[in-house]
Amino acid sequence: MGFFSWIVFGAIAGWLANVVVGGRDRRSGCLFSILIGVLGAALGGFLYRLATGTERSFEFDFPSFGVAILGSIVLLALLRLVRGSGRSDSERR
Repeated sequence: MGFFSWIVFGAIAGWLANVVVGGRDRRSGCLFSILIGVLGAALGGFLYRLATGTERSFEFDFPSFGVAILGSIVLLALLRLVRGSGRSDSERR
């Protein structure tokens, strides 16, 4: 997959993960969504390999997109969990 395809793929996967996870900082920006999407696709591929024992070649198709979205959701949820654990109760409000 080409460089620009990864950016588009990551942006869409990151945006959808951001919509699913939600929260106050839901509007984090395009670059953040791209980064979450691309890293989430890598994480999703790793989790897919752990769960099934087989590798998946990631092309621009729906199964790969689903794995990328699930990986992005996991990554975003973990980031928000870690970022939220450092705040006190008064800062969360």
